[in-house]
Amino acid sequence: MARMHSGRKGKSGSKKPVEKKVQAWVRYKAKEVEMLVLKFAKEGKNAAEIGLLLRDTYGIPSIKAITGKAITDILQEKSLVPEIPDDIVGLIRKSISLEKHFDANTQDMTAKRGLQLTTSKILRLVKYYKNRGRLPTEWKFDKSKMRLLIE
Repeated sequence: MARMHSGRKGKSGSKKPVEKKVQAWVRYKAKEVEMLVLKFAKEGKNAAEIGLLLRDTYGIPSIKAITGKAITDILQEKSLVPEIPDDIVGLIRKSISLEKHFDANTQDMTAKRGLQLTTSKILRLVKYYKNRGRLPTEWKFDKSKMRLLIE
């Protein structure tokens, strides 16, 4: 799939295993994986970081294949899911840093374009999460409030 704001195809990145089954070399059971996910969540890691840790240090290629649930589903059962989704938080951080850069360098039109693209991505994600029920319908993206929330 092509990237939204570029002419490139965007083919690089890690790939999931082809077969959605538990590999023979994985020695962890479903309960152990859930306990690891909860341990890392209590340490303050987000879902993406938990997945990377389990893949890289524990050798678990797919949590969903072992437990039958995604990381966010496991966190939702124990009500450890953050109020604002992780991808929106990351984009808000990027927006804040771009804003600071643009305030210091007002002639940088590339930064201005990046700020516009990031803001539009945030607004699209907010609309998506409102439709899915992950964010309340009255939730608004306000740059000044978000700066206080994130920092």
